[in-house]
Amino acid sequence: MSLAPKQLIDFPRAVPDSAGIPQSVRDEMLIAPFNDADFSQSLIDQHGDKIAAIIVEPLQRIVPPAPGFLEMLREQCDKHGIVLIFDEVVTGFRFSYGGAQQFYGVTPDLCTLGKVIGGGLPAAAVVGRGDIMAHFDKSKVGEEGFLMQLGTLSGNPVAAVAGLKTLEILRRPGAYEKLMANGQAVMDSFSSHLTELGHAHEIVGHPTLFDVIFIGHKVENYRDVISADTAKNALFNKALRQHGIFKSPGKTYAGLALTEEDLRQTDKAIAAAAQEI
Repeated sequence: MSLAPKQLIDFPRAVPDSAGIPQSVRDEMLIAPFNDADFSQSLIDQHGDKIAAIIVEPLQRIVPPAPGFLEMLREQCDKHGIVLIFDEVVTGFRFSYGGAQQFYGVTPDLCTLGKVIGGGLPAAAVVGRGDIMAHFDKSKVGEEGFLMQLGTLSGNPVAAVAGLKTLEILRRPGAYEKLMANGQAVMDSFSSHLTELGHAHEIVGHPTLFDVIFIGHKVENYRDVISADTAKNALFNKALRQHGIFKSPGKTYAGLALTEEDLRQTDKAIAAAAQEI
């Protein structure tokens, strides 16, 4: 619900992102704009006794949290007895070994993880506070409080080995410093070449996860992103491909495998693409 809505209706009403979602699900959800602390707090104050959980990406797609926003959510959840859930499928083990929660210094009650923990193969995890996770153990919570947790690929040995090796590589000294440096180098290339040629733009995100947004003001939420010049972004991405660099249309991920030659090639392609658009 409302992950990437095309129809921007008034908050806090939820917008289904797919057919087949019943009205009853929409009625059970409240949507707040990311980074709007005042709106979020007023919504919690109004409905706090009925809110079971707040689910948020600590970095929303590519948009970083405003100073104090995640801390406000943590404080309000503690105040009202609400479970704070971080979706760290993308940010987990990417921003730091402790994920975005370690990077930003805000600990959720539950957290979802994926992608990197399988080393590119199918694997995912739910982690959290002991008293919440105890609901997966019938001997601790009884029949009434028990939650079934099963998975077709749970314990898949190939994914487990790939994931363990990936996490071992990330624990090596200097891994995150190199990852950040590689990403920052690409961000700097985007910024310098686009600025030099007068293209209005923002580089939004984190050195390990970011994108170029062709817009003339600061990007603070999803609605800012979709109000940008997407046609220009598509042209830019097409020009990069023509110069040998495939850039995702939505996010740019830095990797440890990048070499200095890779970064030089990328910089040359960005310079050429900036000129062509």
